[in-house]
Amino acid sequence: MTVETYRNQLLLGLSKADRRLLTPSLEPVELELRRPIEQPNTPITHVYFPESGIISVVASAGGQQIEVGLIGREGMSGTAVLLGDHRSPNDVYVQMEGAGNRISTKILSRALETSKTLRERFQRYAHVFMVQIAQTAFANGTAKIDARLARWLLMAHDRQDDNELMLTHEFIAVMLGVRRPGVTDALHKLEGKGLISTDRGAIRIVRRKGLIALAGGAYGVAEAEYERLMR
Repeated sequence: MTVETYRNQLLLGLSKADRRLLTPSLEPVELELRRPIEQPNTPITHVYFPESGIISVVASAGGQQIEVGLIGREGMSGTAVLLGDHRSPNDVYVQMEGAGNRISTKILSRALETSKTLRERFQRYAHVFMVQIAQTAFANGTAKIDARLARWLLMAHDRQDDNELMLTHEFIAVMLGVRRPGVTDALHKLEGKGLISTDRGAIRIVRRKGLIALAGGAYGVAEAEYERLMR
C-alpha cells in the first residue's frame, strides 16, 4: 500500500523514514463487526490501524460493560504496547465494521526501539487517547444520558464518511453503560429536537451543531488535544 492510499491519520503523518519501518509489515484486514482486537489480560499479538469503522475499548466489572475509549482512522489500538507493556485488562473489539491494517506487536516494538521520532509520535497519540478516556469518565460522571449520547454520536461521526451510523440500541446501551430504555428515551429526545433521525438501526446526523451544543463541555477537549499534538 502506498502512502497515497492510506486513510489512517497516524500512518499518513509519519515521515518517509518512519513509514518505511512499518509499511513492509502492515497487513490489510477487514474489520468485521465484533471482531476481537484485544482480549483481557491476554498478550497483544497485533496492533491495528483502522482505515474505516470503529474499534471500542470496553471495561468490564461485575458482569457490566462500558466503553472507555473509541478508535477510528485517527488512531490505533495497542496503547499498552506503546507504553512498554504487552496486555491490558480491557476488551477491544470492532463496533462498526470497516477495514484497516495491522502489524505484529514484535515488529512494531522493534520499530519503536529503532526510531525516536516514531516512538514520540505514537506516544503523543497515547497521551491523546488517555485524554479521551479522562473526558469519557468526566461525561459519565457529570452529564445526562442525552448529552452523553450526543457526545458519542459526535465522536462516531468524526470517524465516518457520511451522516448515517449503523447502531443498535443494545450497542449504545453497552457503550454508555445504561439500560436500553434509557437509550430509547435519549434517542427520542434528540430526534424530537431535530438533531438526528432514526430508522431500523440507523441513526442519521441532522444537526451536528445542535449535538455539539447539547454535549456541552463533554465534547471537544480530546479533539482539540489531537489537533494540537497530531496534526
